[in-house]
Amino acid sequence: MGKDKKKLSDKSPKLSNKEYEAAITKLHAELVKLQYWVQEKGLKVIVVFEGRDAAGKGGVIKRITERVSPRVFRVVALPTPSEREKTQMYVQRYMQHFPAAGEVIIFDRSWYNRAGVERVMGFCTKKEYVQFLQYVPQFEHFIKESGILLIKYWLDTSMKEQEKRFKQRINDPRKIWKLSPMDVESYRRWYDYSRARDDMLIATDSEDSPWYIVPADDKKRARLNCISHFLSLIPYEDVTPEKVELGERDMTNKYDDELSPEGKHFIPQKY
Repeated sequence: MGKDKKKLSDKSPKLSNKEYEAAITKLHAELVKLQYWVQEKGLKVIVVFEGRDAAGKGGVIKRITERVSPRVFRVVALPTPSEREKTQMYVQRYMQHFPAAGEVIIFDRSWYNRAGVERVMGFCTKKEYVQFLQYVPQFEHFIKESGILLIKYWLDTSMKEQEKRFKQRINDPRKIWKLSPMDVESYRRWYDYSRARDDMLIATDSEDSPWYIVPADDKKRARLNCISHFLSLIPYEDVTPEKVELGERDMTNKYDDELSPEGKHFIPQKY
């Protein structure tokens, strides 16, 4: 991670909102093209997003999905396992969300919880953790052998930037819901999570199933770079339908169909 840490501290010129919006608009258009390609070819794709708390995973995922169909690009963000799920094979609750043909499944946190929060917080035993690191490469090999494209991203951010974002969550009523007790604990245990990350990468980063590191101190650049890289991993062609012609309205049954507020439950017009 030495080189990646250096990248986190590099200062590139700040993107203006105009530059960012122009770039994200182009990438959104390409994601739409990819959507049609995935559907036409029946591709099955899994994208795993892991990383530091407050590194911006949710923001990247939102930008990937905001202009495509939620029936093709589906986001899976599982809650704490139920008592029943705790008795299942560990990866079982994730596998039920795996893609069918023509789907892209995005995991906002994944089975790698075992290598991160579960290890650091003691939510699993040492034996369970060691077994996970031993078996997950085989599990991911099975995923790929079954015809699924598996892509794994780790978003990393500096200690200073994480603290800044946590404080923003504390002081912004729109963001306070993002700050969980686990986030506060991750702030305190920065180096425990660093060691867990390093051990995870050593055990599960391979040519067959690599981790792609996303420096994420600059949110805008992280989003653009990650989406651009994601698009580069799936060779696709433009198979979008031909431009649609609306034609003309059928006015045969024309009548005054504009609703009147009288006797109707219209919402108050406050703005």
